[in-house]
Amino acid sequence: MGARVRPRLAASAGYRLHRLLASNAVFRGFARWVERRPRAYSWFAEGERVAKEALFGCRMCGQCALPVTGYTCPMTCPKRLRNGPCGGVSPAGMCEVEPELRCVWVVAFERAEAAGRRADLDRLHRPVDHRQRGRSSWVNYWRGRDAHLWSEPAATRPPLGIGVGDGR
Repeated sequence: MGARVRPRLAASAGYRLHRLLASNAVFRGFARWVERRPRAYSWFAEGERVAKEALFGCRMCGQCALPVTGYTCPMTCPKRLRNGPCGGVSPAGMCEVEPELRCVWVVAFERAEAAGRRADLDRLHRPVDHRQRGRSSWVNYWRGRDAHLWSEPAATRPPLGIGVGDGR
């Protein structure tokens, strides 16, 4: 699996960077252009891998969850849990699989809270589509392929038991 990397870029800086790189006509056009050129795509994806691996421990799943996990890659969890910690997190926040390391989700919570983004952690993530492994999540983002990677913020979802089929 490789050495575990804890995020080296502050979550607040990650959120600012993400806003700068938000999908727009220019980035969508670039993504279309680069996808039509295998060599350019390969170079772009490799550059993304190198940068994100160094900064966040990215595993290039192609479906980046960084924007809703305090810029902590959940794929660095030894169990690859994308929806929160397992039941084995110690009271001190340490990983049960690698007890010398803090749980990825504890780190994500601390970083999201420090950036004022704690509510992001209430979102549910779709299971990983392993066919996207090694693909550029930036290209997928700019092309709109990851629009439904996670649920809406909790405040916009109806409470459990209210909605279609509840007999009301």
